[in-house]
Amino acid sequence: MTTVPPPTVTLSADDARRIALRAQGFLGAPDRRAGVRGMLRHLGAVQLDTISVLARSHELVPYARLGAVGRDVVERAYWTEQHAFEYWSHAACILPIEEWPHFAFRRRVKRAHGYRWHKMKDKDASCRLVLDRLRADGPLTSTELGGAKNGGPWWDWSETKIAVEWLLDAGDVVVTERRGWKRVYDLAERAVPDALLHDDLDDAECLRRLVALAGRSLGVGTRADLADYHRLKGEQVDAVVADSGLVPVEVEGWGKPAWADPAALASPPRGRHRTTLLSPFDSLVWDRARTERVFGLTHRLEAYVPKPQRVYGYFAMPVLSGGHLVARVDPAREGKTLVARQVTLESPKAAPATARALREAAEWVGCSDVRVERATTPAEAAAVTAELAALG
Repeated sequence: MTTVPPPTVTLSADDARRIALRAQGFLGAPDRRAGVRGMLRHLGAVQLDTISVLARSHELVPYARLGAVGRDVVERAYWTEQHAFEYWSHAACILPIEEWPHFAFRRRVKRAHGYRWHKMKDKDASCRLVLDRLRADGPLTSTELGGAKNGGPWWDWSETKIAVEWLLDAGDVVVTERRGWKRVYDLAERAVPDALLHDDLDDAECLRRLVALAGRSLGVGTRADLADYHRLKGEQVDAVVADSGLVPVEVEGWGKPAWADPAALASPPRGRHRTTLLSPFDSLVWDRARTERVFGLTHRLEAYVPKPQRVYGYFAMPVLSGGHLVARVDPAREGKTLVARQVTLESPKAAPATARALREAAEWVGCSDVRVERATTPAEAAAVTAELAALG
């Protein structure tokens, strides 16, 4: 582990929390003129996931920061004018196109490995076929390329699917959008602007830039926080953090060395707090250990937990209000009704904020009514229901 110089700045836990909120776009006036594209550049990565309850996670992320942005507007903002690409960052993420060079280190690792978990029967011929089709016909899905599966379970990929995903990992092919949740592939030479289409950054420079970007997006974070943002290894952070421009700080109660973005320390974080539902895959909360340390909330996704064992619900969404995570809501839709299948309040005082977050989310997805189905106690259900009625 790298030797950390003594910090010259000490932050309270509340300071760190507010810095994190501002860095993630939840404190202060949102930059509506920059819109979804500005948000993506600022966050550096927006995670994709197959689960769709109110909307898919990559749509919920800008909604949480900017309010009722149309879902079609969100998709266009991500995927038009060579603005973004999809690649492996924190997970499968939408990334600003400017970050293409920063992932050269990861593409080199993939190329050196030679394959994913699938091996191709005839790698050269299969890859050549995919590249020839894309060159001739333009962006295509794996189905349009010849089929994604062999007819068995989802992991029984066709040779074409294996080839195009390998080419994606290696950087010869780029995902330029999702169409009906299917990846749309194109040639990197066509999809990435010429000024960015290079892999000449060495590994150290790629890592330095990604650590610096993670620090900017987090505001303040530990070694583990910086590593997790783009799924780097701790020793990779150690190797470059001293040259990243981040400043060593001490955060009261964290008990671990931390680094902050100098810009985050330049002025105290002030402004209006957002009240909203958060996707469990939102970068404010996607790191469970950091969420517990910063906000005092232990949270996990229970979508893959057997239903009888769930505590908070299938897709429990934290409620952010006043800079704190004050509740959890597991939502669903029944026609024009947003149903809160499970509401869990951290305090009875969270009922008004939870109701506001539910009402705004309902309006965003085109629901005219909100119904609380269940809460931790009947009193909590009644309180949220009463607040919803007062909102009209």
